[in-house]
Amino acid sequence: MRKFPLTRMTVNMLLAFFAAVMLLGVNEVGYISSHSAIERFEKAQSTRHTLDRLMREMLSIESGLRGYLLTGNAQYIETYAKSAQSIEKSIHDLHGLLADSAENSQDFTDLSSQIARRISELNLSLQLHREGNEDAWRFVLTTDVGLKNMDAIRATSERMIARTNQRAEDSNDEILHSLALSRMGIAAVGAVGLLAFYMYLRKAEALRIASEREKEAQARERDQLEQLVRDRTASLGKLATHLQQVREEERGHLARELHDELGALLTAAKLDVARLKSHVDISVPEIGERLKHLVETLNGVISLKRRIIEDLRPSSLSNLGLTASLEILTREFAERTKMNVEVSLEAVQLSASSQLTVYRLVQESLTNIGKYAKASRVLITVHNYPTHVTVQVRDDGAGFNTHAISPTAHGLAGMNHRVEAAGGRLSVTSTPGEGTLVSATLPHSSGA
Repeated sequence: MRKFPLTRMTVNMLLAFFAAVMLLGVNEVGYISSHSAIERFEKAQSTRHTLDRLMREMLSIESGLRGYLLTGNAQYIETYAKSAQSIEKSIHDLHGLLADSAENSQDFTDLSSQIARRISELNLSLQLHREGNEDAWRFVLTTDVGLKNMDAIRATSERMIARTNQRAEDSNDEILHSLALSRMGIAAVGAVGLLAFYMYLRKAEALRIASEREKEAQARERDQLEQLVRDRTASLGKLATHLQQVREEERGHLARELHDELGALLTAAKLDVARLKSHVDISVPEIGERLKHLVETLNGVISLKRRIIEDLRPSSLSNLGLTASLEILTREFAERTKMNVEVSLEAVQLSASSQLTVYRLVQESLTNIGKYAKASRVLITVHNYPTHVTVQVRDDGAGFNTHAISPTAHGLAGMNHRVEAAGGRLSVTSTPGEGTLVSATLPHSSGA
């Protein structure tokens, strides 16, 4: 089934190639022929113009000499001299134009000789006049020898002009013939080109229809795949949200267990130590030291229990609110890490789940700063706007390349999912060596 389209395409390409070669060949042949004919035509025209100029100068030199001999006016001598120079130049130009013309070489030789004889006669009349030999120059001027020379010059010139005109006509005919051939060749090439173009259009139309069908099939498959991805994404999102809820519930349950069970055990232990102190002699150094160490250990365990419980389920969030909880969280972080932590917290109107999202966002950000940032200063802001709340955590630490985040970086992924599940948007901006900015925007709760 694939051989037919390839064959049609090959025929189209061959036709197009043949048309291009024909067009180039016709243009090249027509150009060479026309260029050669035009050169011959221009040369014939130049020859004719030179012959015409030569005949005019011959008449001018005779008129100048006759005017001088009859009137004695020196201006005629100037005309005579200029005409003589012009005749010499015209003969030189004519020699160049007829150098490759064998048929005109003899006529050119005869014409040159005739002109030379006629000018010699005129120079002789001028010399006799200047010598005062009036009868002699009048005899030379009135003899029919000059007339015969001029008739010979005119006849030779007319013969050469006639031959030149014939060459010009032949060149013109050749140009017209070349143009006619070019016209027919271009028409033929145009027909071939139209045929190739028609076949190309048919092929292009078939390809377009096939391409549209393929695009439609791909679009249907893409829509199905996108719908499947959306369904899977929604399912995964619901699953992740459920897991986070379960995680928070487990954290709350574990916090209650630690508070109730472990708290009761530690309180009983402290009471037992207090009773024991009243029944033993604490003045004994070893006993006193042991009891003191035991009390300090119990107090440390109780403090650790409280911190673990607050990390698992911040009681301050439900008892004191988001602002107070964040102040406690940041103060404890500053005391623990010795960093300079600045806060700018505004009261916000968010649901309980959104408040927990903000708290976890700040908590996770501070944890990452403490582990990786190597920062000295942290700025935390919570601002309330008419339609939304913004939360920002900025540090001056080492920063990182946001385009090279490891797939195992579950902390950022978890923060992002928490914010998106609350209907917000999270962005992380960081440059190596210039710190990091974690920014989130959350909408107000509908009931707020």
